[in-house]
Amino acid sequence: MDFALPPVGEGLLEVELVRWLVSPGDAVKRGQPLMEVMSDKATMEVPAAFTGTVSATLAEPGGKITVGQVVMRYDTGASAATAPAPVAATAAPVAAAKADVTAPAVGTLPPAAPSVRHMARKLGVDLARVRGSGPGGRVLIDDLAGALRPAAANGVPAAKPAPPAVDYGRPGTRTKLVGLRRKIAEHMVEAKRAIPHYAYVDECDLTDLVRMRGQLKESFYGQGVKLTYLPFIVKAVARALKEIPIVNSTLDEAANEIVLHDKYHVGIAVAAPNGLIVPVIHDADQKDVAAIASDIERLSGEARAGRAKLDDLKGGTFTVTSVGNIGGLISTPIINSPEVGIVGVGKVTKRPVYDAAGNVKPADIVFLSFSFDHRVLDGAIGAAFGNAVIRRLQNPAALLLPEPYGG
Repeated sequence: MDFALPPVGEGLLEVELVRWLVSPGDAVKRGQPLMEVMSDKATMEVPAAFTGTVSATLAEPGGKITVGQVVMRYDTGASAATAPAPVAATAAPVAAAKADVTAPAVGTLPPAAPSVRHMARKLGVDLARVRGSGPGGRVLIDDLAGALRPAAANGVPAAKPAPPAVDYGRPGTRTKLVGLRRKIAEHMVEAKRAIPHYAYVDECDLTDLVRMRGQLKESFYGQGVKLTYLPFIVKAVARALKEIPIVNSTLDEAANEIVLHDKYHVGIAVAAPNGLIVPVIHDADQKDVAAIASDIERLSGEARAGRAKLDDLKGGTFTVTSVGNIGGLISTPIINSPEVGIVGVGKVTKRPVYDAAGNVKPADIVFLSFSFDHRVLDGAIGAAFGNAVIRRLQNPAALLLPEPYGG
C-alpha cells in the first residue's frame, strides 16, 4: 500500500525530507514516527497512520517532498481505511508546538522530538525503556536524565553522567547537507553575498567586571541564576545601541531605506546539537542584569534541548556571539542578516598592562571583534559604537543601575 505525505501544517505544501526514522523491513505501529521533515518554520516528525511493515522508501533525505506525494510503501493485513495521524511539530530548532499523540504500544518506540531522539542516541539511551512525561507519553529531554541516573546505593547519590561527546565527524565519510545545517549554510551564504562586511577589533580591560562578577556570582547562584560575563555584555550593547542608533538598524533593500529600530532586541548565538541558532533577548534595554542572565540561561538551555520557541528566535536587531568559553581570542563573525552589526567576544586573559602613571599592573583583557555592514555603517561609526560598548564594560557598576543613572 502507498503512504502519501499528509498535511504538515497550515499553508505548507512542500517540506524537506531530513531523514527517515524507519527502514524497509521495519514493523511499524500506528502513531510511530516515520520520518523527520523541515519547513521554513519547524522541524516535524510524520507519524504512521497504519500498522504494518515498511516495504520501500521512495524519497531521499535532502530532497523536497509535497503534500499528497507517495513517499513510502508498506504491507498490512488491515483493510479498514485509517485517517492520517497528526504531524507533531517540534522546536528543533526554530519553532515549538505541542501535539497530543497516541500512547505507544508495548515494545514500540514512544513519541519524541527529533532533538530528543538525537540526544538519546548520543547518551546510549533506549527510548523504548523511557517513560515519557509529556502528553500521550511523549518523551521529553528531561525524561532522559532518569534513564541515565542509576538508583542510589547505600544512600549515596549516583555520579552525574558525563555530557555526550561532540560529534566532529568521521574521516572518509560523506554527510548530506540537510535540515538545520542546510538552513544555516543558505543563511550564511546569503549574508556574505549581500553584505559587504568590514571588521573592527579592539581590546577591553575587564578587570573591574571580573572582580565584580566574582563578588556577585554566589548571590545570583542562590537565586538559581548562573552569572557569566555575557549578561553584562548584552546590557552594555543595548545601552550602546541607544547611544549610536544607526547600529540598531536593518537595510530594507526593496524600499531602499535604512530602518532604525526603537526596540533593542539582542540575539545571542548558541551552539545547539544540530547547529548554531540565535535566540533573542527582547527589550534588553529594559531588563536588569539579573533578568538578562535568567533569559540567557533559559534561552540557551531550550535551544540546546531543541525546545526553542519561534517567538524567541525572531526580531533581533543586533547579535552577540562568544567563543571565549572555547578559547578563541579574535574572530570575524558573519552578520546575522538583516541586522547590520555583530560582536564576537573572545577569551578573557590576564596580561600585564601600563596604567595611567606608567606602572605595569595585571589586567583581565578581552578582544571584541565587530563586523559591520559597510552599506550602512562607515568605519568611524563602527569605532564609535565599539568605544560605547567598551566604556560601559569598563564601568560595570553602572550597568547595575537603571537609566539614566547607569546610561
